[in-house]
Amino acid sequence: MENKFLVFYPVKTAKSKIQGKGVYAGSRIPGRKKIGSLGGTIITKRAARQKAKQLGNESIAIVELWNGMAIDASVNGNELRYINHSCGPNTFMRVSGYHVEFYALRDIEPGEELTCNYGPTHHDGKVKCNCGSAHCIGYL
Repeated sequence: MENKFLVFYPVKTAKSKIQGKGVYAGSRIPGRKKIGSLGGTIITKRAARQKAKQLGNESIAIVELWNGMAIDASVNGNELRYINHSCGPNTFMRVSGYHVEFYALRDIEPGEELTCNYGPTHHDGKVKCNCGSAHCIGYL
């Protein structure tokens, strides 16, 4: 099942200092505004964990949902799949049904990389964090 998605503000992808590609604001995004929803394909949590295990520490774009399902943003995804982790983020994600929505925590300026604190991940603290935030805890 495909997850329909929208991005409400212009964004662009480019190389990131944090990891691989990142997504950057194409215009000013006001604080507390919804940026958009993550696109992707709905799969089972079991399939998502198998895929994550196969990929190891490679960049993956999977968000587990509340109901035993997950969104695999590497299939039918959008630019928001490139929001990198930061311990001092400028966005937050909210899971609502089969949607993962991103909101601005504060005003985000054009050209600024969008970041989100992923919270607990399948990495279980085994991957070094490269966010560069003053609040960095050092791992994912």
